[in-house]
Amino acid sequence: MKNIIVGTAGHIDHGKTALVKALTGIDADRLEEEKRRGITIDLGFAHLQLTPSLRLGFVDVPGHERFVKNMLAGVGGIDLLLFVIAADESIKPQTREHFDICRLLGIPRGVIALTKSDLVDGEILDLVRLEVEELAAGSFLAGAPIVPVSSVTGAGLEELRQELGRAAAAVPEKDAGGYFRLPIDRVFTMRGFGTGVTGTLVSGVVAKEQEVEVYPIGRRLRVRGVQVYGAPAERAVAGQRTAVNLADIEPADLARGNVLSEPARFQTVTQVDCRLDLLPSAKPLKHRAPVHFHSSCVSRPCCFRATGSSSACSRRW
Repeated sequence: MKNIIVGTAGHIDHGKTALVKALTGIDADRLEEEKRRGITIDLGFAHLQLTPSLRLGFVDVPGHERFVKNMLAGVGGIDLLLFVIAADESIKPQTREHFDICRLLGIPRGVIALTKSDLVDGEILDLVRLEVEELAAGSFLAGAPIVPVSSVTGAGLEELRQELGRAAAAVPEKDAGGYFRLPIDRVFTMRGFGTGVTGTLVSGVVAKEQEVEVYPIGRRLRVRGVQVYGAPAERAVAGQRTAVNLADIEPADLARGNVLSEPARFQTVTQVDCRLDLLPSAKPLKHRAPVHFHSSCVSRPCCFRATGSSSACSRRW
């Protein structure tokens, strides 16, 4: 079974969550406030068994500018981008902002969905397509499939599934043979079981009764249980959306950004060497200017120095 993580991106109210629900049958908005306000606030999750040998896990992100931090936490671990642009509004501010974020994170490929296509005529749809092609030119989305869809009528959904399947077939799987690493993107209480965490398993394998360490706080814990896409499992492997039930720790002691891994495998550090790539729209950095940056600890052990190796850290704890 090949497991590929698909992340959404795009402007608020362009229909990301509705599209994920139309594709998977799962409403990724889980919070009462999200349903009351009609906007996505935090990360949402869904999955789709696209073929007998391919399963897609979806990470749905908020589009509002106030929740960019939550958006960053969601797109850091994805293999494939589902870039959503509403046909009746075309390119908006968060469309460009999310696009720039995905470029900086080095996401390798994606598929573009033109949602709400049932609200415009063919001439407007062609114009939006040209604007999208201009935006994507010279980027990782240059030449990406552009699929008009409607989450209301269902038009284009099957074509979109096919394009996602083709793109996913070209994505290499995450390394199940590497060191176990699970960056935490959600912490919660499991009624009757205690503390649970979720994340995209970016490397290795985690199993029930396994001992793990929480980095950077250094707590060693026992895995009481494992779930993969909401179903109990004996173990989870790299590339799967994973929930882990942890013994002997309170939810308040954990936070988004902590990482579960093998005990004593990594060492936290406090300095970093880096190379900065500035967007054309960014102001030049002044000498000794303080910066606030995001670290995506998914494609390599970038937050830690692995014991006995020379892997460099890219985050100050």
